Amino acid sequence: MSTWFITGCSTGLGRALAKAVLAHGDNCVVTARDVSKVQDLVDANPDSAFALALDVTDAAQVASAVREAEGRFGGIDVLVNNAGYGYRSAVEEGSEADVAHLFATNFFGAVAMIKAVLPSMRERRSGSIVNISSIGARISPAGSGYYAASKAALESLSGSLRKELEPLGISVMAVEPGSFRTDFAGRSLTQSAEPIADYAETAGVRRKENDTVHGTQPGDPVKAAEAIIRAVESPDAPFMLLLGEDSLTQFRGTLDALRADSDAWETTSRGTGFANG
Repeated sequence: MSTWFITGCSTGLGRALAKAVLAHGDNCVVTARDVSKVQDLVDANPDSAFALALDVTDAAQVASAVREAEGRFGGIDVLVNNAGYGYRSAVEEGSEADVAHLFATNFFGAVAMIKAVLPSMRERRSGSIVNISSIGARISPAGSGYYAASKAALESLSGSLRKELEPLGISVMAVEPGSFRTDFAGRSLTQSAEPIADYAETAGVRRKENDTVHGTQPGDPVKAAEAIIRAVESPDAPFMLLLGEDSLTQFRGTLDALRADSDAWETTSRGTGFANG
C-alpha cells in the first residue's frame, strides 16, 4: 500500500485522482485551501484518507502539512503537485501582482512541496514526484503566455530534478493534459482586468466571456486519473505523460515545427563557431 499526497483536491483532476487512488486501496492525503470541500472523501474512506487544509503559497502550512501526513501514514510515497489555476491575458495586459501570485501558486508552490517531501524520500531511497503541467507549456497559446510560462518553468525544473533524483531511487514525471472536463475554464480561471483592444483578435479570443468550450472539453478526468496511477506504478514510467488526443497531436505538431525551423536554419546555426586554422 502506497501513500499519495495530492495538492488541489477540491475539484477537477486532483479530486478525480484522489478518488481513484483511494479506490485502488492506497492511502491518500487530500488537500485543499478549504478543507471542508474534501471532507466527503475522508467520510467515505476514514482509514485511508486524511484531509488537510493547504495553501501551497504558505510555506509554514506546507511544512506542517507534510509533517502531519508523515505522522499519520509514516511517509509519503507519491507527491502530486496538482494545485494551480489558469490566467489569461495578453503579455502587455498582465498585472504584475496577478502574475506574481500565479507563479507563487503554479511554480513556487510546487517547489515548496518538493523540498518538503524530499528529505524523507532521500532517506528511504524511494518515492515518486508527479508535476501536473499543461500542453499549454508546449504550444504557448496567445492569451496564455503567463500561464504557459509558469508550467514551462515547472517542466524545466522537473527535467533537472529527474537527473538529480534518479540515482537516489526517486522518480519524477511531468504530466501534460490537454482539454479535460474540469473547472479549469470556469471557477479556476482568472484573467487580466483591463483588456487592450488591439489584442481582441488574438489574446482576446481566449477571455472568459468569449470562451465557449467550458463544459464540453473532450477529456475525461476519471480516465486521466487512472492513466496517472498506471504510469506511476509502471517500472518504465515516462518522464513526460501526455493526456488526451489533443495533447498528443499538439505536442507532436510542435516538435515537427521546431524540427523544420532548426533544419531550415541549420547552416546559420553551424556557422557561428571560430573558423579552423
